[in-house]
Amino acid sequence: MDDPDIDEPYQPPQGHVLGKKEESVAAPTGQETGAQEGAETPMETGGAAETATEESETAAEGEGEEKEQEAKCLVCDECGKKLRTENDVQMHAVRSGHQSFSESTEEIKPLTEEEKQEQLRKVQERLKQRRHEKEEQEKKEAIEKEKMRRKQGKELVSIKAQHDYEQSKKLVAERKREKMEERIAKQRVKEQIERDRLERAAKFGKAGTPVAPLPGAAQAPPAPPQVEAAPEPKKDYEQTRIQVRLFNGTALTQSFKVQEELAAVRLFVELNRTDGDQPFQLMTTFPRKVFTEEDMHKPLNLLGLVPSAVLVLTKLQ
Repeated sequence: MDDPDIDEPYQPPQGHVLGKKEESVAAPTGQETGAQEGAETPMETGGAAETATEESETAAEGEGEEKEQEAKCLVCDECGKKLRTENDVQMHAVRSGHQSFSESTEEIKPLTEEEKQEQLRKVQERLKQRRHEKEEQEKKEAIEKEKMRRKQGKELVSIKAQHDYEQSKKLVAERKREKMEERIAKQRVKEQIERDRLERAAKFGKAGTPVAPLPGAAQAPPAPPQVEAAPEPKKDYEQTRIQVRLFNGTALTQSFKVQEELAAVRLFVELNRTDGDQPFQLMTTFPRKVFTEEDMHKPLNLLGLVPSAVLVLTKLQ
């Protein structure tokens, strides 16, 4: 019985036995279970495929809706104008000053030839209007500039006339003062001459002998005794007023101390003259005297230029 080559005893299959109740259906074997699972798998796979198809269709519809909702243009929220590109938005913002813009799904329709012609006409009209406004503005500015120029010209003429009037007044006053000083100087010279004549007459009258009258000639009545004029006390001046006439007719006036040298006057003229740089000498007209280089080191009171004097420039000899 332990020999492996001997088969097990044969047992015939049990059939249906009369008089016995049928037992519950036995549990399916492993092969049957596998068969059932194999039969059910194709059904489940078919359901998953249908679900994936529905999801892909839904996604495609969503993408289509998103594509349909994609922005087609930009709209100005303030005036409602539709714009195609960012450059159009920037230009519109610069021209109008609007700052609020949003996207729109509405598509801008292409312009027809008539609309293009109409827009071109409007643009040309705007350019023409702007050109006309610019020309008018330039005309107004030119008129204002001309008015300003004329006004400034009148003001300059008025200022120049006032300046000339003031200068003429100064010149007239200067000439009057010069004439007065000349008259005073002449009067002083006349008085000095008269004093010298009286002094000489008194001197010669005392020292000389009386001349005997000729016989037969009528004797002249004795001359009245001459009264000597008392000499005027000399006044000590501390300053003198010197006026210098230049080659161009203008005059320079300055006060100097009486102890200053004539060279100080020459230096003043050289620093303030307005008639060029021609070499010159100083001279007086009445009495006429040309001052030399030696006189430049003498004080003004010794040269007789006190209390006032008029000097004239003359060419260097």
